Amino acid sequence: MKLFLTICLVVMLLPAVSLAQRANAPNTLTRAQIKQAEQNLSALGFWTGPIDGVFDAGSQAALIAFQKWHGREVTGQLTIDELAVIQSSTAPQAKETGYEHVEVDVDRQVLMLVNGTGSVRVLPTSTGNNKTFIDDGEESISYTPRGRFLVYDKSVGWETGPLGSVYYPNYISGGVAIHGSRNVPNAPASHGCIRIPLFAAREVSRALKLGTIVLVYDKVSFVSAKDWAKSPKLKEAALLSLTTGEDYVIEPPSKTKSGSQVIRRVRPRIVRL
Repeated sequence: MKLFLTICLVVMLLPAVSLAQRANAPNTLTRAQIKQAEQNLSALGFWTGPIDGVFDAGSQAALIAFQKWHGREVTGQLTIDELAVIQSSTAPQAKETGYEHVEVDVDRQVLMLVNGTGSVRVLPTSTGNNKTFIDDGEESISYTPRGRFLVYDKSVGWETGPLGSVYYPNYISGGVAIHGSRNVPNAPASHGCIRIPLFAAREVSRALKLGTIVLVYDKVSFVSAKDWAKSPKLKEAALLSLTTGEDYVIEPPSKTKSGSQVIRRVRPRIVRL
């Protein structure tokens, strides 16, 4: 009798387990569905890493960048519903097109590598959190500067400083760099640098050659760099100023013997008293 009651109890419980499994089924994706999501995200311009049906760090970074760009809840979780949204979405658009450069959208917390035709590769990022911190005994603000910049210095591999370690840093302004990090949260969290996921840092660094234009902006600030793109001499003068600490200007053709633009170093005027 006891055995009979035990069997009945087990049978009664089985449907409840089955119902729970069915309730979770919509959020359980097959490898084929994950691969489809990776293909869709990659086609839209989000940097996925290998498209292999394995939801790894690259796949999750692409999903997070997608969720950030479209203003969705940033969960980093791929579900059936999220897959449906991905399949019906449009590709991100760069602020400027027609020349190769990098854009950092501080509001969305994404970085975009933009090619000459306007196609993009998008990564999630984490910028300055605007909090105070102490650097070399002085109080500073964790702020990522807005404007147009150039990659003027870079390092290979890990570089360790007083504020921590950075991976393949590409410097654009003082100590502010685009670099790989083990910690790229969904919200601003850096001391001012532009953090990107480790898996993409080396390839990003290869793409960001010295002199690469970087536009950093939010909804109230944007500076165009089309004049730099149209006039390499202007960009060269700006890069010289960054690397030497001196000011350079462009002499127009009308003021040069050769009849062409010339970069000239500005000598400070000495005032004798």
